[in-house]
Amino acid sequence: MDKLTALSLSIGLLAGVAAFLAVGPLSGVFLIWAATIPWAVHFLLGANKEAVCKNITCSIFGVVMAWITAMMLTELTADGLFPVKAGFTVAVAVVVLCLAANLPQLATIPCSVVGYSMTFAYLLQTPDKLNKDVLMGISLSNPLLVISISIVVGVYLGVASVMLSEKLQTK
Repeated sequence: MDKLTALSLSIGLLAGVAAFLAVGPLSGVFLIWAATIPWAVHFLLGANKEAVCKNITCSIFGVVMAWITAMMLTELTADGLFPVKAGFTVAVAVVVLCLAANLPQLATIPCSVVGYSMTFAYLLQTPDKLNKDVLMGISLSNPLLVISISIVVGVYLGVASVMLSEKLQTK
């Protein structure tokens, strides 16, 4: 079987498994959109062991930075200047996120931005998530947990799709 066909079948099969898990037994624990993005990034980074490390480390760093930002946002007063204060808070956090790339372990800025963005997508698009109780809670509503779990699952779906593809190519 040629490489593209094998990879297409592998990704399609595992996407079906991921969909089953997301709407079935892992509903609320595994967010499919927060897994398919790092899954795709795995391929963009070269689909190798180094890609796994960069993707997981930097994406989860982005989640942590977004969580810290969200905690700071919950401290702001909801007045007419809130949008300006929120914008400034995010700007400072993103500068820190990018400057952290001076550390080799955090040098893959796009993955950090992906983790940051996915966290805020979850917080802003899911009702009642951007509050201290959720952010400080030890539950799967906390983005530190649910987004990070989904990232790791997504990266390893990428790994599995490469492995399955390779097996299909040899048959």
